[in-house]
Amino acid sequence: MANIDFHFKTNYAVSSKIEPFYKGGKVQISKDEQYIFCTCGSRVNVLEISTGKIVHSIEHDDQEDITSFALSCDDEMLVTASRALLLKQWDWRLAQCTRSWKAIHTVPIASMTFDCTSTLLATGGCDGTIKLWDVVKQYCTHNLKGSSGVVHLVQFHPDIDRLQLFSSSLDCGIRLWDLHTSQCVCVLQSHYSAVTSLSFSPDGDTMISSGRDKICTVWDLKSRTAKRTVPVYEAVEGIVILPVKKDLSQIGVQNRDLHFITAGSKGLLRVWEASTARCVYNQVLPSTLGPSSEEDKEPDDNPRGLTYLFHLATSARLATVTAEHNIVLYQLPALSTQQQFVGYSDEVLDVKFLGQNDSHIVVATNSCQLKVFELLTNTCQILYGHSDTVLSLDVFKKGFVFASCAKDRSVRVWLMDSDSGHVRCMAYGSSHTNSVGSISCSRLKTSFFVSGSQDYTVKVWDLPADLSTTGTDLHQLAARATEKAHDKDINSVAVSPNDKLLATGSQDRTAKLWSLAGDAAIDLLGVFRGHRRGVWSVCFSPVDQVLATSSADGTAKLWSLQDFNCLKTFEGHDTSVLKIIFVSRGTQLLSSGSDGLLKLWTIKTNECVKTLDAHQDKVWGLHANKKDDKMVTGSADSNITVWMDVTEMELAEEQVKQEDQIMKQQELSNLLHEKKYLKALGLAISLDQPHTVLSVIKAIRQTEDSSELLEKTVLKLRVDQKESLLRYCGVWNTNARNCLEAQAVLKVLLTHLPPEELLQYQGARTVLEGLIPYTERHMQRIGRLLQASMFLNYMWQKMRVAGAPSSMSQDEEMDTTPLGPEPVFMIDKEGGKGSGDDQRDEGDSGNDEDPNCPAEEEEEEDDEKVSSAQKVTTNGNHHSESESSAEEDEEQMTVTPTKSLTTSTLPPLSALTS
Repeated sequence: MANIDFHFKTNYAVSSKIEPFYKGGKVQISKDEQYIFCTCGSRVNVLEISTGKIVHSIEHDDQEDITSFALSCDDEMLVTASRALLLKQWDWRLAQCTRSWKAIHTVPIASMTFDCTSTLLATGGCDGTIKLWDVVKQYCTHNLKGSSGVVHLVQFHPDIDRLQLFSSSLDCGIRLWDLHTSQCVCVLQSHYSAVTSLSFSPDGDTMISSGRDKICTVWDLKSRTAKRTVPVYEAVEGIVILPVKKDLSQIGVQNRDLHFITAGSKGLLRVWEASTARCVYNQVLPSTLGPSSEEDKEPDDNPRGLTYLFHLATSARLATVTAEHNIVLYQLPALSTQQQFVGYSDEVLDVKFLGQNDSHIVVATNSCQLKVFELLTNTCQILYGHSDTVLSLDVFKKGFVFASCAKDRSVRVWLMDSDSGHVRCMAYGSSHTNSVGSISCSRLKTSFFVSGSQDYTVKVWDLPADLSTTGTDLHQLAARATEKAHDKDINSVAVSPNDKLLATGSQDRTAKLWSLAGDAAIDLLGVFRGHRRGVWSVCFSPVDQVLATSSADGTAKLWSLQDFNCLKTFEGHDTSVLKIIFVSRGTQLLSSGSDGLLKLWTIKTNECVKTLDAHQDKVWGLHANKKDDKMVTGSADSNITVWMDVTEMELAEEQVKQEDQIMKQQELSNLLHEKKYLKALGLAISLDQPHTVLSVIKAIRQTEDSSELLEKTVLKLRVDQKESLLRYCGVWNTNARNCLEAQAVLKVLLTHLPPEELLQYQGARTVLEGLIPYTERHMQRIGRLLQASMFLNYMWQKMRVAGAPSSMSQDEEMDTTPLGPEPVFMIDKEGGKGSGDDQRDEGDSGNDEDPNCPAEEEEEEDDEKVSSAQKVTTNGNHHSESESSAEEDEEQMTVTPTKSLTTSTLPPLSALTS
């Protein structure tokens, strides 16, 4: 045990969240079929279909609910209407409002649509009027009156040359408006309930309408008469005319006649032949697989009911929206389920980790459907089986089999395929006489589970040994043992780690301990009394013989399994404690309350070490994975949150960061080797390491035509990269070893960028002010070196004169001009080599090169350089010299002032002495 790495939990941080993104209202899919637009209160959320992530969220400043919206056919403009009677035009990719105007309607807008040119926008109001807007020229073009009541449907004819608009309101008629004359040319009467959808044939001469009166009508738009009425026996919310040239024989299309597909209250897709009014295909839905059936319910209560239907022509798919706010995509021609998104989960009642390495979570919401989310992509499987709200879940040890129970008085066992991730129902049992509120699985193997019900009984259910190999057949379970356990509803059951004990908690304020050792009986061992209100949760310690309970009295308690006495009481929640679990190998507890708070307790000190606040309502679901480094919570606020132990998260992030740094360094080395300096410099800046960026600058300056290449590379950087580069120059310039690179980059930036742009950079003023004193110091140092070199030149000439032969011509004069090419401050073509000489002179201290190290006082260094200057050899051009008077000598020793130094580059010592 001493070798086991163990630590107390001190904090959990939110790793990811699954939040509602659609709560009802309009849904639209972009023309490029990449995004789904849907309303969620005061926002329009943009869901990326490929990833299942919300990539944009459009919200009005006044936070008024959005009553309708429309996306233009070119996917460029989004227009929203709110209860404040304002229309707003958005650049939705940037989430920026580009224009807003008053809607003129006296009441909120109920429907909106664009024409196929994305020029005209039609708005139908609750005041019975329709207005058309030219969104390019920004004015109202038409004001159409005559509809009775709310105009809930407006749609342009797809042929823009006809310039026709169709609308429907509470009188159930379909009005045809001629936009040339702004007149209603006819009212198509066939429906006696709300018209929900219109679909046009490819030639534009036929239109099919659907309604909640359970009929669809085929219209001849040339004669403006009804050709056929098709009884579909369900309230239809969406209709799509199928393409004629596609092979759709798999869904019953056997000829080239007009066929259409409907979606409605029955929750299934059906294909109809328009000419014969015959249904040629019925979609097969996942069966409930048991005695409970949704078919007995009224269609209005069917959670599978469909509210929208879209045809994605490019990818040959159909998209539907269900009454429970799920968005499902089907692939034609087989209508196979491709993707499912859960827009709104209502109250989350329970949640558990599932799959290999906790890759999925299974969620029970206020619904008869179970939802299995893949955490990496947020894609979802919707599991049908229960016919009433699922109340509780539990997972067997290996993590691929789980059990559920519901208000429909049944229990079900589900299996996840480890390869495909597909989940299917394997077994069911239904012998309880009331809602089943809690379930607990065996801890050692997939052999049995226990359920507790509002009928006051607990049941033990045995599973067949060949459960995973039974194929598609559903196994019916029979309870091995049944026991009346409490006098009120049983809220929680838990199986001990060794599968020998069972704990139950009830509304009768007690928890009880039972023996599971008998084959056909559940024996009572003891009662835990002490809570003042009902017991919501019970949980066994994984290491000690103790039981934890939580109650509506706001406390959690720890009990001894030996004498049934209360060992500790944890008080901290102000409201009911709904769930409690052990973590840190039984040394700590996690509790969740109806106040939305989570509390982390250390058992030994009886202390709450952390309170976590991420939910706004009751936290019913609470589960930790096997390693205790991750937990998941589900709340009545319909949010699902995945938490990570902060220590584990930090370790994982550090490991990822190190691996990323290694990969980027290798990529940087490859780019420099391939002389791709622009990409190398951009990558180095992204690492945010000034020393790495400096190495790239030095590599550029060692090339031929280094000045031109550096200028070309720096100017091609993005604005944010130039901003970082300017900041790095301020660091490099503090060190004499790196000032040449800093000044070279500064020359490019100051020469080519206007001051107005430079001053927009974050911290630019501070950086530029910091450059001045160090630049002046570098200039002064080089000025002193230049003067010293002139003095040495003079001394060298004098030494030559003193040792010259007597035959030297009197006319020869000593050359005292400064050594080196003119101008003095021009770097030689191999600038990098020159800087190396400078570094050798300054490198005696032995310090490594560090761009972050500020320059030290350099006056003493300059003196040392002067004293060692005799090591430098001169190769300048010398004229024949003659002796001169002392006055001439004094003139020669007088040093002329140097030219003013520029801040562009600083010369290496080799350039001054060559």
